[in-house]
Amino acid sequence: MATNVIPSNAPLKDIDEWDDFLTGRYQEGKSEAEFRQYDEKATPGVAEFYRLNHQYQTFDYVIAKEKEYFGLNKGEKSIWEAAEFLNTLVDDSDPDTDLTQIEHLLQTSEAIRKDGHPRWFVLTGFIHDLGKVLCLWGEPQWGVVGDTFPVGCAYSKDIVFPEYFKANPDLNSPLYQTKYGIYEPNCGLDKVHLSFGHDGYIGEVMKNFMPEESLYMLRYHSFYSAHRHGAYRHLMSNHDVEMLEWVNKFNVYDLYSKGHTKPNVKELKPYYDDLFAEFFPAKIAW
Repeated sequence: MATNVIPSNAPLKDIDEWDDFLTGRYQEGKSEAEFRQYDEKATPGVAEFYRLNHQYQTFDYVIAKEKEYFGLNKGEKSIWEAAEFLNTLVDDSDPDTDLTQIEHLLQTSEAIRKDGHPRWFVLTGFIHDLGKVLCLWGEPQWGVVGDTFPVGCAYSKDIVFPEYFKANPDLNSPLYQTKYGIYEPNCGLDKVHLSFGHDGYIGEVMKNFMPEESLYMLRYHSFYSAHRHGAYRHLMSNHDVEMLEWVNKFNVYDLYSKGHTKPNVKELKPYYDDLFAEFFPAKIAW
């Protein structure tokens, strides 16, 4: 299968560099001051990635990308086909050192399975990053990964590198810079537009197949200012607050299950063939 090389001018050496940054940032027990100290030590690539993300993720950009992708018009693929497609994304600086994308997915799902969680939870672990196929359709890194945040209202100080929002054109909109912005108090996250990326996209792909707990995990696993810092409660319903507990349960595996041990894909494939068949038809729309 052909490979798709990350452009040499991309700020991150690969999309896993953002995951590595998060793993370090959200180690248990960090204080707010320690978060800031950690951010100051970020590599130039990570800092530049966040600068671009915060500058270009405007309300208008998000609405346009939702319109472009949420209609799921990229054709049909099975789960394995989508994972194998994502596997074609390689790091042009050192393509031989890291695990494949499929192996990363299996590390997360196998850690969940080892702890005895329900099958839908295991499946969520495997599919949660499949939305990163957006990279293969030409979307920039800052439009695929990164901490998600609401657009159309004021930015929280708990978003990583909040100072980079000074270059975002939405800062010039008085309405967008009020606490509630375009939203009603406690309107519910289903009515809030988050910055565009792999989370929201995979949530749309899976919305007709996965239970609600899983969909919260998929849609909000990068919404760190909310589920790690408690921001944006004024936009959430009581139900959202309850469901974010599932996101927190999931994020333990998302952040800390990745290591260097290679899962044996051939040995594991029969289990996942059966798991995929339980929840999905042979192919689904992407």
